[in-house]
Amino acid sequence: MKRKSGLNIQGMLDAQKKHVSFHTPGHKRAGADITELSYSDNLYAPSGVIARAEHDVAEILGANRSFLLTDGSTSGVFAMLYAVKCEGAAAIAAPAFSHVCVKHACEVLALELIEIPQTVRAGIPQQPSPTDIETALSFADALLLTSPDYYGNLAPLSAARAICKKADKPFLIDGAHGSHLHFTNSYAGGYADMWVDGVHKSLPALTQGAVVSAADVSWADRLSESVRHFRTTSPSYPILASVEFAVKYPRNRELEMTASALQRALGAYPNGDWTKLVIPFGNYADEAQRYLERHGVYPEFNDGNYLMFYLSPATSMKELKRLCRILKKLPRVKVFVDEVQPKGNVMRRETAAWVPLKAAVGMTCAEDAGLFPPCMPLVKKGDIITERTVARLMLAGSTYGLRDGTIAVFAED
Repeated sequence: MKRKSGLNIQGMLDAQKKHVSFHTPGHKRAGADITELSYSDNLYAPSGVIARAEHDVAEILGANRSFLLTDGSTSGVFAMLYAVKCEGAAAIAAPAFSHVCVKHACEVLALELIEIPQTVRAGIPQQPSPTDIETALSFADALLLTSPDYYGNLAPLSAARAICKKADKPFLIDGAHGSHLHFTNSYAGGYADMWVDGVHKSLPALTQGAVVSAADVSWADRLSESVRHFRTTSPSYPILASVEFAVKYPRNRELEMTASALQRALGAYPNGDWTKLVIPFGNYADEAQRYLERHGVYPEFNDGNYLMFYLSPATSMKELKRLCRILKKLPRVKVFVDEVQPKGNVMRRETAAWVPLKAAVGMTCAEDAGLFPPCMPLVKKGDIITERTVARLMLAGSTYGLRDGTIAVFAED
């Protein structure tokens, strides 16, 4: 499979002459890892290869303007929220199970976060309903949805677009896991005023490569200003080149069809995204992960119920078939369904204390905590901490919101 031609940044890097480096980076081996030199353009005021690359990317993604990011989707989320704040927004409606960066951005930017309730089905958070979106948006100045989410569920984008248009409020999408959808009608850019593509997640780009885009000129001008606050002044040219390469990477229809067929054949969780193969293992999930890793196969994450295997157009058929053969050998156990996290009374609890996880059962959580990835809260501030939650956090390889095996709880009066 050949890539599309016209790679501006990579072409510049390929054409550069060898030179003696008296510039950053400190490893002094220029190669492709250069900084802003006389021939390499300037990410903050692009007029050469970066400007041409951003123009091409915007055209492909259906945007008025697109901005290349080397700081991941998180910087794009911050930039979008800062843009709406600069237009007067004080409150943002977003789903309860949004990526942790949404809450962090709201905290940093002093934006009120209006959480849209989400249900949990078969142990997996679901996308919010149009009714819940509309209700939350009535208390907010802008809407931010995640589509697709880490489990491959797609948000009700058409309904959300109509709701925002009726309310005359901006619609933002964290599309960190949906860059590959730009070929389809499920792509964030077909609905949002501004959106983020985490290109490195589902397209063949280097880690941290992302894009933030605006649909029309008014938001493009505002986003152009706000993105400066959150992008590095020392961008990685290999990452920039890889983002342009990835967005121009051709669609792999054969792989998409094969992956979709495997979802059905393997009894995977039914979602709308072929790149996310979500296999239910229940209490066998940890043992299944260890078995796979002993055989050199590494899933994206293990949430204690499901193993998620992340595909991309660069996944080879050979690798996919090998994964299928191994998965068919492994036993399954019914998934544990914890539909509702009980809520605690925090009205009169103001002081937080850090206690060992085992001792926290039955207490009220004072700070969101979860698995990393997927970086969505497993237990939220105000929830009662259950035995199941503690067990999952203790077994997880990586978490956030914890400190050396302790969790924040509200101290008793």
